[in-house]
Amino acid sequence: MKSSLPCLAALFLALASASAADAVNPPAPLTLKLWPEGAPGKMAAPSQKTLRLIEASKAKAISNVTDPDITIYQPEHTTGTSVIVAPGGGYHCLVMGNNGTEPYAWLNSLGITAILLKYRTPTRDEANPSEKPSADALRAIGLVRHHASEWGLDPRRVGLLAFSAGGTMLGHVACDRGPRSYEFNPQFDDIRGPDFGIMAYGGGFLDKDDKTKFKAGISVPADAPPMFFASANDDKIADPQDVTMLYLEYQKRVIPAELHIYAKGGHGFGVKQGPLPVHTWTQGCAEWMVAMGFLPKS
Repeated sequence: MKSSLPCLAALFLALASASAADAVNPPAPLTLKLWPEGAPGKMAAPSQKTLRLIEASKAKAISNVTDPDITIYQPEHTTGTSVIVAPGGGYHCLVMGNNGTEPYAWLNSLGITAILLKYRTPTRDEANPSEKPSADALRAIGLVRHHASEWGLDPRRVGLLAFSAGGTMLGHVACDRGPRSYEFNPQFDDIRGPDFGIMAYGGGFLDKDDKTKFKAGISVPADAPPMFFASANDDKIADPQDVTMLYLEYQKRVIPAELHIYAKGGHGFGVKQGPLPVHTWTQGCAEWMVAMGFLPKS
């Protein structure tokens, strides 16, 4: 009778190899709907101008998002920090790639769980274009905190990284304390917004007739989250004066904030590599997260 020891040894070796692979390879991305029973509110029909914008951007963006969701990208070794990524797109689309899916690789390299937010769009024709995207962001934050222990996350280190129109939405989530546009669900919602924000070339916060004042409903409350701002002086779409005014209000409130305005970079520099100083903003942001205690010191 042949000994079964070689077979057992082979089995143990296979199990050990599988366990090692699981430890090294992060889980496959997981996608969750934000509103399984349907998103609240009715979306306005897009105007002809919006339809033309959608058509012009369809090669690099997605639109007609009526059932928003989040996709979770976990790193090989987590620090417990998570960051929700909100792409830009002028509230008519979501520009993916450099403003959406690519940032998760950078975040994962820091040990951060990256969560891509596909918020509702188009909403640019609505009276408050930020309302539905903001509701989606708040629900996403609540879902992350709800699943924090399951995903190995710290519910007190949930950030929001937002680009362009997503940055405008971040400004509303962080600083607009008006009534919520949806019924609060204590199982999935949280009265707190993000624990910190990272705003890349956001704007649209100032009164169009008087740039020394904020729009109605925008102010920096005492409980606003710490914020990192990155913008370019030559941005022709999102005036850096908007984030400068927000930063000054943060100073008045003695709330931690860091502002980086680069001489060149235009709009949409994202996380891509390049020769300009603006292309190093992610390094400065990582250092800020460490200094603030949102990431552990290496």
